[in-house]
Amino acid sequence: MTPRAETAKRLVIKIGSALLVGAEGLNTGWLTALAEDVASARKRGADVVLVSSGSIALGRRVLGLPPGPLPLEQSQAAAAVGQIRLAQAYQEVLAPHGVTTAQVLVTLEDTDDRRRYLNSRATMATLLAMGVVPIVNENDTVATDEIRFGDNDRLAAQIAVTVGADQLILLSDVDGLYTANPKEDPSATRFDVVDHITPEIEAMAGDPISGLSKGGMKTKLLAAKTAVAGGCAMAIMEGSVARPLRALAEGANCTWFLPEGDPQAARKRWIAAMKPRGEVTVDAGAVGALLLGKSLLPAGVTKVSGRFGRGEPVTIAGPDGAVLGKGLMRYTAEEARKIARHRSSEIEGILGYPGRAALIHRDDMVLG
Repeated sequence: MTPRAETAKRLVIKIGSALLVGAEGLNTGWLTALAEDVASARKRGADVVLVSSGSIALGRRVLGLPPGPLPLEQSQAAAAVGQIRLAQAYQEVLAPHGVTTAQVLVTLEDTDDRRRYLNSRATMATLLAMGVVPIVNENDTVATDEIRFGDNDRLAAQIAVTVGADQLILLSDVDGLYTANPKEDPSATRFDVVDHITPEIEAMAGDPISGLSKGGMKTKLLAAKTAVAGGCAMAIMEGSVARPLRALAEGANCTWFLPEGDPQAARKRWIAAMKPRGEVTVDAGAVGALLLGKSLLPAGVTKVSGRFGRGEPVTIAGPDGAVLGKGLMRYTAEEARKIARHRSSEIEGILGYPGRAALIHRDDMVLG
């Protein structure tokens, strides 16, 4: 069944530079209309995350930098100037709808490192639980080539997987995936639905059409691979129309990529496939709580074995030594040993700094 954007429970929207920034600067009218879409999604109870390009494009205009590729230091300077204006623009268009925004800047290194990944995931989860709309962008002011995503299509897909989104919408300068570049080949046809990304489909990807956009169809297919593997449906649509999400709900042209299962199941498979770095043994009370879907608190842990860091996988064993499952630890082995058998309220007094209440959050755990 083809997904419907208006049914998404957690929605990530990627906004390209070519849509957001025009020859005269920020496309305020378009952004104001998009804010209506975001507010509408929030009113029906959906969580929304915006992954927005545009900081460098905005900043270079303010700084009077010439068109074309920029040296790294000038790109970072432009991003520093543009990020302020970009965040302010989103705040100004969403505030009248009663929507609070937050700026989140990340790099590829933040998602590759498990400790940083867990921190990012926890922060994003807290923002969404509080009804905030995070505005995410690559941290171009500090990122160098080796720690860059390089395009916001793949960043959006990673964010979608990180927050457990069920849909990702790429607002682009094309209305979907075609058998060839439609601007060069009038016989090209659009895919309405892609249920599996084959090598033949990958071969159809072309280069970016817009001079402002870095992400061509190749990067969008890479994003689709990440999204669908994480249980997230993804759509590519032409986003320049006012209120693109409403247009999508009303049948606008697009290409949907179908997910492999749901986000939670995909995350469980990912955790289950990891090699454990240690083991935590829990008491009978903790076993009962875990089977009811609760997180693992330090009070229920009787023993900690192995050497592991934050974010690394461990086996969870019952009092008889039987393996119950696996999970990602929110503390190092040394920290876990210190706070085992203690209440969460005692963590700060034991470690000397505040910590998270759970050793392993239920979303980072797979049982059975």
